Amino acid sequence: MYVFIINPISGNGKGELVWKRVEKILIDKQTNYKAYYTKDKEHVTEIVKTLDPEIVTACVVIGGDGTVHDVVNGLQSVKIPLGIIPAGTGNDYARSMKIPKGYQLALERILSGEKKKIDILHVGERVCMTVIGIGFDGKVAQLANESKSKKILNGLRLGKFTYLLIVLQLLFKYKPTQVRLELDDVTYEFENVWLIAVANLPYYGGGMYICPQAVSDDGAFDVCIVHHTSKMKLMQVFPKVFRGKHINHSSVTVLKGKTIKVISDIPVVIHGDGEIIGETPVEVTVKKDVLDII
Repeated sequence: MYVFIINPISGNGKGELVWKRVEKILIDKQTNYKAYYTKDKEHVTEIVKTLDPEIVTACVVIGGDGTVHDVVNGLQSVKIPLGIIPAGTGNDYARSMKIPKGYQLALERILSGEKKKIDILHVGERVCMTVIGIGFDGKVAQLANESKSKKILNGLRLGKFTYLLIVLQLLFKYKPTQVRLELDDVTYEFENVWLIAVANLPYYGGGMYICPQAVSDDGAFDVCIVHHTSKMKLMQVFPKVFRGKHINHSSVTVLKGKTIKVISDIPVVIHGDGEIIGETPVEVTVKKDVLDII
């Protein structure tokens, strides 16, 4: 049996629309399935925790990265493969894993049954699939989640521009910080740090190619630190992130590791998969081959 977790309001209603079309295919194929609609984040995770691995072939998300995040946190308790049919605004996990945008092809891949193990980022009791953002982009994610314009832009199918608009607004208000990184057995000191992205996958923020070399099954994460640059230079570098060319700039440092502790002179916001998970100081670890995807 396949269990579908549907966020009906993902992508400003796209989740509901996609599910209706997917359900028709399932009925035509006489596929055994059960569907749950999400109510809130805690509800999603609790649903997943009740699933029986002896009965459920895969837990399939129809929604965006936030819904995927909540489902994966539930799947830490029950070992069931994860499938995704993208229906959100950013869909960065789907983009990174080359999951088809079209629901028919995405469903076809899931029903084919091919499995793969991937790594997961851990922050305390929370786990993340894509990127943990610390600092400027944590604040961007926080404002995006609170933004009224996000819903309007989603309705116009321009949701990916929500982050861009907030970046431009926040750029002139945000104050960079002094940071100490303890990466595996090495300590780094950075001044005027704008952001730190700890990446299990290359994309976040609706298509930003933040860590082009990050892969989900190498037992390590990539770290992108943007530091010691002016606001004007940052504005010049920012457009390059959509092509991954920012990593060549002198104000960008890219590292790789398995455990990182981030300590800043003042607390800054942290997001994981676009969901706010706290403030610094924070410790992030990667655990290899802990999630089956299908």
